[in-house]
Amino acid sequence: MADATRLYDVAQIRDIERHAQADLPQHTLMQRAGLAAADQAQMLVQMAAATDSNQSGDQATQAAPRVLIVAGLGNNGGDGFECGFQLARRGWHVTLWMPLDATAPGGEDQVQALARIRTCTISVIDTATAPECAALAAQRWSLVIDGLFGIGSNRALTGALRAVVETVNAIDAPVLALDLPSGLDADTGTIAPGADDKKICVRATHTLTFIADKPGLHTGEGRDHAGVVSVADLDIEPALLPAPRALLNDPVLFAHATKPRRHASHKGSFGDVQIIGGAAGMAGAALLAAHAALKAGSGRVLIGFADAGNAPQYDPLHPELMCRTAAALDFNHGTLVVGPGLGTSVDACALILRACLSDSPLVLDADALNIVASMPALVAEVQARASRSRTTLMTPHPLEAARLLGTSAEMIQSDRLKAATMLANRFAATVILKGSGTVIADGNLLVINPTGNPALATGGTGDVLSGLCGALLAQGWPVREAALGAVWIHGMAADQLVASGIGPTGVTASEIIDAARSVLNDLIRTPSDQR
Repeated sequence: MADATRLYDVAQIRDIERHAQADLPQHTLMQRAGLAAADQAQMLVQMAAATDSNQSGDQATQAAPRVLIVAGLGNNGGDGFECGFQLARRGWHVTLWMPLDATAPGGEDQVQALARIRTCTISVIDTATAPECAALAAQRWSLVIDGLFGIGSNRALTGALRAVVETVNAIDAPVLALDLPSGLDADTGTIAPGADDKKICVRATHTLTFIADKPGLHTGEGRDHAGVVSVADLDIEPALLPAPRALLNDPVLFAHATKPRRHASHKGSFGDVQIIGGAAGMAGAALLAAHAALKAGSGRVLIGFADAGNAPQYDPLHPELMCRTAAALDFNHGTLVVGPGLGTSVDACALILRACLSDSPLVLDADALNIVASMPALVAEVQARASRSRTTLMTPHPLEAARLLGTSAEMIQSDRLKAATMLANRFAATVILKGSGTVIADGNLLVINPTGNPALATGGTGDVLSGLCGALLAQGWPVREAALGAVWIHGMAADQLVASGIGPTGVTASEIIDAARSVLNDLIRTPSDQR
């Protein structure tokens, strides 16, 4: 677990800061942050210049970079001051935009940082009028640095602040956010709406976050605004870091469950998966889950169609699959994946009850989750599985999660980590809360998944994920590792498709299946010390 990126909430970061500052001279952490930001800024501009030179073939000496630093009054603004000081000393043309009251910085550290700024040749702008904003947006900048608000602010940006952020977002240049993009909640990845319900946040191409990584940069709206995230630890002693709020998903958390296949193995060595679903008009959902389970390595895959009249004799695309009626299956055999295309009929309710009462590892998805949410008796049966030491994995999207918790999808999205934890605790299950920055919770560990992209925003990809979960469970993966692995592989499959020029627009769930098979085999083939 220690090798995965650790994610800390604001309260934890404040405690770490306080303990670190107790043994350091005044202003040390701010100076370190400013120096780290300046180094990051220089690297980004040099990379951009190298790319431009390669594209144009012009190796002429570049002019000194022009950087716009937007600074507020708190520590985040102070970090911006220090960054500007360092860049000015390196010969950069620095413009410092302080749209708030620059005469009243928020503390002694900021006063000292501002005094250092005034020893340099730096242009200072302290207004945010419409003409000023328009003029700044029209200029050519090598880089914009966002030091307006840090982790201490999660308020909506309105009035002049809104105009400032709109200006930053309108500039055609890379944007480096210090600690996190202004307007983003570091803990939840949400953006507070203004009085008109409109949200605004700096759209950064890169974020340099200080001391340790933050959950909000990796889930919810954070992924759309943080860009590429890197961490500057400011040389804080590792001993000062407590147990993290969450981890960032990584193969180090689950790859130990992968095992190369022995020659002396057979289909029984890799388990059976039984997909329960495929009601009339929704057979495709069950087939997608089954195809995913088959190509993720299950020894055998059976589909139990919820409607007897809807059960085909075989799947012409994959005749390896065994098609049955759900009523004819032995629910105490193999791993059960219940829900893809199941429908909400009386018969569907009975099938879920049979599955809950079984001793088999159980994945609940889609319609199965909606039925459980509507029937307290089924809630009790899902909860009771833990007392019998039976494995349960639930894969809700935000609306399904809202139904399970009796709330709204908006409330789920307002704090995805909290919602996933509540689901795991209520149902005594491992939970995959799907969405941008999928959250995996089991009551003990919280993990945010960093793989995946908008290619997954299409029908059927959730069915593919449930099939992957079932396949890994059937092959003997512990439930936590199966959840982490399935989500990571599913997202990486989409990432590889996009990297190869396929998508994100127009990628189909079926394409994710073959890509996921490739990702899984790469994991199995890669030695543990190279992951």
